[in-house]
Amino acid sequence: MKLFDFQNQFHRLRRASKRRSIQLVISISFTLVAIISMSFMAMAFYTNYINTSRQNAIDNDEKIVEQISWNLNSYLRNMMGVSNSMYYSVIKNLDLTSDSMTKEMDILYEANKDDLISIACISQDGALISAAPIATRKTGVDFTEQSWFSDTEEEKAENFHFSEPHVQNMFESDNYRYYWVVSLTRSIDLNYMGYIRRGILLVDMNYSAIEQMFMKANESGEGYVYLIDSNGEIIYHPAQKAIYSGLANENNIVAASYDDGNYIETFEGNERAVIVKTVGYTGWKIVSVTPVKELIGESFQLRVFMLIILTITIFMILFGNLFIARVVTDPIKKLEDSIGVIDAGMLDEDVIFIGGTHEIRHLGRTIKSLVVQMRTMMEESVAEQKEKRKSELNALQAQINPHFLYNTLDSVVWMIESEKYPEAISMITSLASLFRISLSKGNNIITIRDEITHAKNYLAIQKVRYKNKFEANIDVDPAIEDCITIKLIIQPLIENAIYHAVGDLYDEGVIDIKGYEKDGDIYIEVKDNGMGIPPEKLKDLLKEKGKSQGKGSGIGLWNINQRINLYFKEDYGLKIESELDVGTTAIIHLPKISYQDYMGGDGNEKK
Repeated sequence: MKLFDFQNQFHRLRRASKRRSIQLVISISFTLVAIISMSFMAMAFYTNYINTSRQNAIDNDEKIVEQISWNLNSYLRNMMGVSNSMYYSVIKNLDLTSDSMTKEMDILYEANKDDLISIACISQDGALISAAPIATRKTGVDFTEQSWFSDTEEEKAENFHFSEPHVQNMFESDNYRYYWVVSLTRSIDLNYMGYIRRGILLVDMNYSAIEQMFMKANESGEGYVYLIDSNGEIIYHPAQKAIYSGLANENNIVAASYDDGNYIETFEGNERAVIVKTVGYTGWKIVSVTPVKELIGESFQLRVFMLIILTITIFMILFGNLFIARVVTDPIKKLEDSIGVIDAGMLDEDVIFIGGTHEIRHLGRTIKSLVVQMRTMMEESVAEQKEKRKSELNALQAQINPHFLYNTLDSVVWMIESEKYPEAISMITSLASLFRISLSKGNNIITIRDEITHAKNYLAIQKVRYKNKFEANIDVDPAIEDCITIKLIIQPLIENAIYHAVGDLYDEGVIDIKGYEKDGDIYIEVKDNGMGIPPEKLKDLLKEKGKSQGKGSGIGLWNINQRINLYFKEDYGLKIESELDVGTTAIIHLPKISYQDYMGGDGNEKK
C-alpha cells in the first residue's frame, strides 16, 4: 500500500469524525426510534380511547333512548287501553237513543286522571255526546273545525290518530286553567236503535307526562333528546319555545327521514351523533342528539396528560441514551482524538489509544501498526526522494557540452599567439568566474545576482568568439537580485538565442535580458530578435522529446522547466513565446524568496 493511501485514510477518518459524532448519532438514532415507537403507541392508545369513549357514549345514549321509548310506549299503550275500554266495553254496548255513557266515562277518567286531561265522545256532525270531567262545551267551539277531528273522521275504528301538542280549551273550566295535551282520537260507530252513525272518541293525554319523560333524560350533558311525529313536526323539544320563536333551529325534518339506528350528521357546522328510535302505533320518532366532542368526553385533558407524559418520557429517554452512548463511545472518542494527533503530523504510535470493547481495541492496535508502517515508509520515501532529486539535479546541471570549453580555450590560445594578452586574460577570467558560479560549492540554489553575473561572463566569452555580431542588454530590478533562483537557467536560454537566433545575424542581433517582480512573483525574460520558432516546433519545446540536441550546452528548455518544477512545484516554470520574423521570448517564472530566508542561519542550502 502506498504512503498516500495511508494518509488519505487518516484524512477521511478525521473528516468523518468532525462531521458526525458517533455518540450524537447513537443518541439521536435511539431517541428517534423510541420517540417514533412511543408516538405510534400513544396514537394507537388515543385512537382506541376515542373510539371506545365514542362507542360507550353512543351505547349510553341508546340505553336512554330505549328507556324513553319503553316509558313512552307504556304510556301510549295505557292511553290506547283507556280508549279501547271506553269504546269496546262501553260505547259498543249502548243504544244512545236511551242509554248514557256519562257514568262509565267518569269512572274511567277518575281511574286515569293523572295521565288524562279529558275524555269526550263526539258525533259525526260535531255534537258533544258525553265528556269527562267537564261535559260543557265552550260557547263558539266547533269540534268539526279542529284538526284532530278532520284527520280522524275518515279513519277506520281500529286506527288511532295522535295530534300535535296543543292547548285544550274546548270545555268550560271554573278556574280558567287550560292544559297542553296530545289528543288521541279514533273513529267509532254509534248505535241509535240499530242505526249506526259515525263518531269520534277523544282522549286528551296530559302533555306534561310526555314532557317529564324527556326532561329527565335531558338533565345532564350537552346532548339532548326530542320527539317528532312522522312528518318531522316537533312534539317535544328542550328548546321548543326558542325554535317556535325562531331563535334556534333543529334538523327535525331530516331526522324524520332517518330509519332507526345511529347516524353522524353535520348541522350548522357542528358534527353530532344522532340516534333515532320509532315509537310503535304512532309513527313518532325519538331523536337523541349528542355533539361528537361530547362523545369523547375529556379528550382535551387526556391529550394534555399524554403530552406531558410523552415529554417527560422523551427527556428521560434522551438523557438515558446520552449516558449509554457516552459509555459506549468514550473509547471511540479517545481513539479519534489520538488519530487527530497523528493527523496533525505527529507519527507517534504511543499516542494511539487502545481500550474499550474487543473491536475498538483491535482497531486501535491496527491503527498503531499502520502508524509504524507509515512512519517507516515516510522516512524511506523522504530519503529516496532526496537522493532522487539530488541525482536528477546533478544530472541536469552536469550537461555542459565540452565543445564550448574546447572552443573557448582554442580562442584563448589564438589570442596568446597573437599577443593579445589583455583579451586572453579577460577571457580566461570570465571562464574561471563562469565555472566558479557553476560549481557554487555544490549548492543548487544561488541568488539572481550570481545567476546574472554568470550570464554576463558567458556573454563576454561569446561576444569575443562571435566578434561582437550581436548586442546584449541586461535590465534586472535591484530589488530582486537577493532573491533565489536555480543556477544555470538563464545561460542556456542565452545560448539558445545565440545559436538559433542572433548568431547568424551581422550587427543586427539583439538579446534583451530583463528581471522584474509582478503580482508577488519574479519573472526573468530572455528575448531575441531572431527569425522566431514555427508553431509546430514551439508546442514541443517544453516536452522531453523536444530537449536540446546538437550544438549547445545540452541543457534543453525541457530540463530548465523540469528543474524549476522539481524545486518550486508546477505552479512555476518556463514559458516560451515566439512570432515568426519577430523573435522569441523565454519567460522564467519563480517564487519571490529571499536568499537569506531560504538559507537560514546555518548557511547551508535547505534540502
